[in-house]
Amino acid sequence: MPKYYGLILLIVIFSLWTYVKGQDTSEIAISTNISENNLSQNTPSSDLNKPADISQGNDAVSGSAIEKQNSFTIFFILCVLFFSIILVYLLIKFHFHYLPESIGIVFLGAIIGALFQVLNYMQLANFQEEEMLSPTIFFLVMLPPIIFESGYSLHKGNFFANFGSICTYAVFGTAISAITIGAGLFVLGIADVVYPFTLKETLSFGALISAVDPVATLAIFQSLDVHPTLYMLVFGESVLNDAVAIVMCDSVINFDDSKSTATAIGIGIGNFLLKFTVSALIGILFALALALILKHVHLNRVPSLEFCTVGLFAYAPYFLAEGLNYSGIMAILASGIVMSHYAHFNLSPVTQITVQQTFRTFAFLAESCVFAYLGMAIFSFSHNFKPAFVIWTLILCLVGRAINIFPISFCVNKFREHKIDFKKQFIMWFSGLRGAIAFALAIHLPFNLEKRRVIVSTTLVSKKPCQLKISILYWFLIPFTLL
Repeated sequence: MPKYYGLILLIVIFSLWTYVKGQDTSEIAISTNISENNLSQNTPSSDLNKPADISQGNDAVSGSAIEKQNSFTIFFILCVLFFSIILVYLLIKFHFHYLPESIGIVFLGAIIGALFQVLNYMQLANFQEEEMLSPTIFFLVMLPPIIFESGYSLHKGNFFANFGSICTYAVFGTAISAITIGAGLFVLGIADVVYPFTLKETLSFGALISAVDPVATLAIFQSLDVHPTLYMLVFGESVLNDAVAIVMCDSVINFDDSKSTATAIGIGIGNFLLKFTVSALIGILFALALALILKHVHLNRVPSLEFCTVGLFAYAPYFLAEGLNYSGIMAILASGIVMSHYAHFNLSPVTQITVQQTFRTFAFLAESCVFAYLGMAIFSFSHNFKPAFVIWTLILCLVGRAINIFPISFCVNKFREHKIDFKKQFIMWFSGLRGAIAFALAIHLPFNLEKRRVIVSTTLVSKKPCQLKISILYWFLIPFTLL
């Protein structure tokens, strides 16, 4: 029976996906119906019958078309996931370590996107709907299993042994990096060196581009068996960094320009700390509640009910926090960490294995979808490349990462028994790869169309040097610095 749990959860997630994709169309249909109802109030009843019949027929045809489109989209996603699984299997089988799985899937997505563009150009097919990744789908469907699994599978001993250092890098380091990139691009824009943005826009871009991707780097760390402290510092920072970057980007976007600068900055910092703290508390409370329920209600007698309860409590804090305008990613991360420490051992042995494997599976599927869509966006998105803006962004990313890692390492070493030496600091600086969360945040920014295209194009380009950095990490830097 446990082997069917993953299938049940898969059906639920894809049902949610279909529902979310239909929201925009449903809202349009509702607004259209409201307009028709308002118009009909001034129309004689004798003239309403025929238009109503036509409207009902059009609604039925529209609903059928949407259903077919959503079905084809889900089929397309399943095909992409299958090819991703085959690609990852081949990389593992032939020990192709210098091409990490995430980068390989990005290349696969780019190939699929290029093929679709050829078919669209030849007017043989139109895959425009399937190529676009909705930010709503990313944040409500794909992101929760990725973040929860990263928290649930976290090695608690090494994580909490380095917890102070990890939080310092994740919070203060991300803030330093965001301010360095944002302020640098704003000054360069005033000097007419790069494409001009307002200070709020450059700071929000600095926050989102500071979200780093641990997947590719940690895959290399595992293959080379690096020091556990280095692995946990990079992994822990990247996990918390995603949550910090999202909350920080949202706080900058909601910055109140009507108040004085000092007051607005104080309110922004206060909102950031409030969101971060309350979101974490929401996740912790849900995890502790689950632990108590599993301890006093003997659901382990019915493993299917036990597994369903864990699934509900895993996702509930994310959606509650988002609904209350807090950070869902911070809530579900805190929930995963606490749940694995307290609730996991109250589960039956069968459900323990099922929970671990199911969430690991869905995290892989979600990550594969995100990286595949990231590759397809290279060809499907309407780009607006500004070479000077791209080049200076890459330079400021490296500078901001350096100002983040080296001074903070100097400070935290004052309080650490086991020091972070310069070799480890250098690897941490070079491991700051930009990932999919930055891309999703870029699409979600409330800028005008031209500026958003510049931001998204720059974010995509900043992802491309990651392959070169990964190759350098694998072949030269890590073997040399860890001798």
